[in-house]
This record gives sequence, C-alpha cells and structure tokens, in this order.
Amino acid sequence: MSTETTASVSTHILDTSVGRPAEGVAVQLAARIGRGADWQALGGSATDADGRCKDLPALPEGTTHVRLDFAVEAYFLKSEKKQADAQQDAPANRDSGSVGAFFPEVAITFAVVPGEHFHVPLLLNPFGYSVYRGS
Repeated sequence: MSTETTASVSTHILDTSVGRPAEGVAVQLAARIGRGADWQALGGSATDADGRCKDLPALPEGTTHVRLDFAVEAYFLKSEKKQADAQQDAPANRDSGSVGAFFPEVAITFAVVPGEHFHVPLLLNPFGYSVYRGS
C-alpha cells in the first residue's frame, strides 16, 4: 500500500495466446533510489490462478525506479501442450529457432513517485509481449 512517502506496485499477467491468466510465473521486484543508484533486490512472488501477484514486497521510502523481472520461460515450457492445443494453426516455439521461449524473461523498468500506486500488467504470448500502466 502506498503512503505519502512511498509508492506501491502490483502486476498481473495475461497470456494473450490462450486468452487466460498466466499462472505460476515467478516475478522478482527490485528498486533503486535515484537514477545512478544500485538496484536493491526486494524479493518476489509468483502469479496465482488469476495471473496476479498479491504479495509483492513493499517499496523502500524514496524509491524512484522499479524493475519487475518475469521468468516466463518456465511458464511456456510447462504449458506448451496447452498452448499447442489452443493455437492449432500458430507456429510452435521450436519453429522460432530457439530452445524454450523466444523471450525467456521479461524485465520492465519504470519510474515511480511517492504516494501513488502503479499497476503494471504484462500481456504475454510466445513471441511477444506488451506492458502498460494500468489502474
């Protein structure tokens, strides 16, 4: 929860290739105070059945930048059969010339200001992703 001196962050993941939340994706949270500062790893969580991380660590006071690291390769490897069934005409991951996911991880870095909540959804598929500031 944000306060006057801290920001707060939440996220969720939607697998757009199957139109469902992405369950079981590991998410790590890091923060820094100022552009030149070192990143401080704060911990992480994993997405639930609704694709949400409900227990991300709180941000330290004075945080100016946040990084969310999503480990999506394990999710795609685990759900490869489900996805093949759901997208019968789409190319399989093996056709991309890589082993596992084309994007094995997604790192999103964004600026925050004290007192505001930042919800950052990740729209994900085997060959691309998109993010935006939600509400």
